[in-house]
Amino acid sequence: MSLNMLRSVLFVPAVSTHLLAKAAQRGADALILDLEDAIPLDRKQEAREKLADAIQGIGGAAPVLVRVNADPDMLRADLAALPATGLAGIMLPKVESAAQIQTLCAWLEKNGAASLPVVALIETPLGVLRLESIASAHQSVAALGFGGEDYATEMSIAPTPDSLAWAAHAVANCAHAFGLACWGLPGSVAEIHDMESYASLVARARSMGFTGTVCIHPNQIPHANRGFSPSEKELEWARAVVAAGEDAQARGLGAATFEGRMIDRPVIERAQSLLMRGRTPSGV
Repeated sequence: MSLNMLRSVLFVPAVSTHLLAKAAQRGADALILDLEDAIPLDRKQEAREKLADAIQGIGGAAPVLVRVNADPDMLRADLAALPATGLAGIMLPKVESAAQIQTLCAWLEKNGAASLPVVALIETPLGVLRLESIASAHQSVAALGFGGEDYATEMSIAPTPDSLAWAAHAVANCAHAFGLACWGLPGSVAEIHDMESYASLVARARSMGFTGTVCIHPNQIPHANRGFSPSEKELEWARAVVAAGEDAQARGLGAATFEGRMIDRPVIERAQSLLMRGRTPSGV
C-alpha cells in the first residue's frame, strides 16, 4: 500500500463499536483506529483490548492504521496491544524529535514489524523546526501529517488558513523533499457542517502540496476524495502533455510546444504525476 495515494483517512475511536461497524463503508481510502485524542484516559486500556477485534472486524475492507499515544508509558502499552497482522501503518502524534521515531521503529523491528510504515504527525512549533531530522529519522517514515488544531493551540492563535500557512508549507515542503506522503489542512479539521468552506480548505491544502488529509467525520470524506484527486480537465491536460512529450522525444527534440507554451521535462513529469494520482486508490 502506498500512503502517497491516500486522499482521505478517517479517524475512528477504537472503543466505538457502532462507528467501527460502519467505518469501512464511509468511502474513506483508509481508516485510523485512534488510541489518542478520541479516547479518554480512563478508557485507554479498554481501547487497547478491543484493538485486535476491531481490526479483524473491518476484515480488510479498508487499510487500517493505528494512532498511538506520544507519552512514553502509554506508547509502550499501545505497542504491546498491536496485533501481529492486519495493520497498514502506525501514526505517532506530537513528534518533536528524530529520537521519538527511532524509538518506535526500534520496537517495530524487535517485534517483527520493521516493514510497517510510520506517519509522523507534526503538531508543535518544535516539531516544525525539526522537520528535516524527523523526516530522515528512519526509512520506515512514509508520511508527514500536520495537526493544525494542536499547532494553533501551541502558538496561541486561531487555526485559520493565513495563520497556519507558513507551518503547513514547511511540512509539505519537507515531505516532498524526502518523497513522503503529506496529510493535513492549513486550517481547522473540525468543520463538519459547512462543506463549502471545508472543500475550499482542501483545495488550498492541495495547492500547497498536501496529498491527502485525515477526516474526523464522514461528511468530510467525499470532499477530501474529490479535492485531492485531479479533475477531468487536469487529466485531459496531462494526457495531452505526455503525448506531446513522447512525440518530441521520438523526433529527437528535448522540448515541445503545447497550447502555445514550451513544455520540457519538469512539465512532463508533473503531467505524469497527475495521471498517477488520477488512478483509483482502491487496492492501494
